[in-house]
Formats: sequence, structure tokens, C-alpha cells
Amino acid sequence: MARRWGDRRDGKLIRDIDGMHYVMPLMYPNRCDNEAFMTIRINLEKTEEYIKKWNREHPGAGLSIFQVVIAATLKTIWLRPQMNRFIANKNMYQRNDVSAAFTVKKTFTDEGDETLARIVAKEGDTLESLNSQVQEQIRLCKTGTDASTDAMEIIKKIPGKHFIGWVARFLDRHGWMPQSVIATDPYQCSVVLSNLGSIGMNIGYHHLMNWGTTSIFIVIGKKRRKPHYDAEGNVSMRRELSISTTIDERISDGFYYARTLKLMKKLVENPELLELPIEQEV
Repeated sequence: MARRWGDRRDGKLIRDIDGMHYVMPLMYPNRCDNEAFMTIRINLEKTEEYIKKWNREHPGAGLSIFQVVIAATLKTIWLRPQMNRFIANKNMYQRNDVSAAFTVKKTFTDEGDETLARIVAKEGDTLESLNSQVQEQIRLCKTGTDASTDAMEIIKKIPGKHFIGWVARFLDRHGWMPQSVIATDPYQCSVVLSNLGSIGMNIGYHHLMNWGTTSIFIVIGKKRRKPHYDAEGNVSMRRELSISTTIDERISDGFYYARTLKLMKKLVENPELLELPIEQEV
């Protein structure tokens, strides 16, 4: 589809928006003032068995719960397009791609650097291809620096940081940021994920950013045994994973969010569904 007046290079202006969602960005222009925070609990019984079986059948693939969550998140956003909206300069846009960013710690030490990884889903992607993308990004981050970090190191050496910041925010707000920046900035994507479970921490709230266009932040906690009550009140212990989401509430409504999180939960708990092409309904 050709780019029309009002579109950005990273998204298309939504022109048939309802009155409430038209007014909300005018009244509440900052993303961080419009955060909806929700948590879901994942039953890991089938997921962990699936991961063990997958890694036996795919030596060296290194599939983990983190990759399953990333793949489930990307498929959910693909199938629930309102979750791939963003608000900039008080307008709502539909993002042109479905993308995810995450932080990679080079070494688990106090002095270990952090680098930023970013993957873009495409039609036909499955768990296998998305896992390969994630593994490749992790490998690149651990052996070098990402383009976004390199750019920040260059900016650090340029005088006039306040003017540079003003120009960057102006370009970001109006959608005039160079494509090279959009392609490497983790906060110019559909979702940012943080795997706190990898460092032994449980989930917590994470704010959104007024910079960039990201409308969703997901935090993954560590796996735990927790009590589960059935319909008769009987209690049993099972392995669970908690996932928290912070969403810009202006991009859709609570009913849409609830159905989105149910779909994401279903995909993580039944990862065989992720073997289907990303665009295929489940």
C-alpha cells in the first residue's frame, strides 16, 4: 500500500479511529501517563516437556522458555493487530512491521556490558525460524556491540548534548527519524522484553518510554512451584511462570487486552501451536 499524507515511515496513520481514542492522546499525550499493568500465570507442565523434546530432536537449537515467550508474543501481536499500534505527536498509527527487542548481558558480572537485540517477524515465520533469529542476535551481542550502542557511543563524544537531545526528540515525535535509527533502536519496535528469570529474579512492573514508539513492555520472571486449586478446591503444586505486561492503554480497550493475554497464555502453554506460520489463526 502506498504511503499517504500523514503516514510515517514506520507506521500508517489510523484515519477511521473512534472518538474516544481520537481524544485520549489529546488529553493524555505522554505514554508513561497511560500505563495499564497486568500479570498472567503460565502453567509450565506441557511447555517444559515440549522444550525438552524439541532440544532432543534439534541438537544445538538451544530452545528455552524465553524463546517460546518471544515467539508467542510476536504471533499474538501479529494476530491481534491493535496491539501493534502506537501513538506519536498525539496521533495513532498502525506499525508497519511486527518486531521485538530484548537486552543481552554479555557476562553475568557487575562489570558485564549490556547490548540490545532486535528481531523482526515476517510472514511464514515459525518457532524454529524465530528461535534461530534470537540465537543469532544473542551470539552477535555477546561477541560484539549492537548498532544502537555504537551510535550512542558516538553521540556521547559530540558537544551540545542538550541540542542533540532536542533535535532527536523532535524527529522522533514527528516520525522523521532516519530509517537506520528506527532499525536499531529497541524502543522503535512492537514490544520490549526483559527476562528477569535469567538472573534469578521474579517479575516486576516496568514503565513504558515516552521516547520511541513501543507500546508494550513484558517482564518474564523465574520459574516457581506454586499452589493450584481445582474447581473442587483441591490443592496441588505445579511449575509456573509469571509474566507481567505494561501496555499503553490508549491503543485499544480492556476487552481487547484481556483476549490478547488469553491468546498469549494459550500459545506459551501449548507451544506446538507456534510451529504453525505466524499469520495462521489458532
